[in-house]
Amino acid sequence: QVHLVESGGGLVQAGGSLRLSCAASERTFRSYVSGWFRQAPGKEREFVAAIKWNDGTTYYADSVKGRFTISRDNAKNTVSLQMNSLKPEDTAVYYCVARTIPNSEYSYWGQGTQVTVSS
Repeated sequence: QVHLVESGGGLVQAGGSLRLSCAASERTFRSYVSGWFRQAPGKEREFVAAIKWNDGTTYYADSVKGRFTISRDNAKNTVSLQMNSLKPEDTAVYYCVARTIPNSEYSYWGQGTQVTVSS
């Protein structure tokens, strides 16, 4: 069973930056699309960003466009989320996700990493 492992969460002041990274437990794991979701206390889980491995096409939620950047490292088989100009409303548990089949649900989820933005 492949696991996704996130790193890089933490506490930051508003306006600051954090970088999240995600790696699969097996280096031979190949994803079609990787991305990030988040869930704030008392709120539903929401999509943040995603990237296609074959051509690098990226997708973002409107709430993070222009502030967050998703990228992939083919050599290391990792996906990262650079978060700039963070706001208190970005506070949430961030989950790395992946799917290996086009037009399918995300079947691989990480355990989540906490991001807290103080005002």
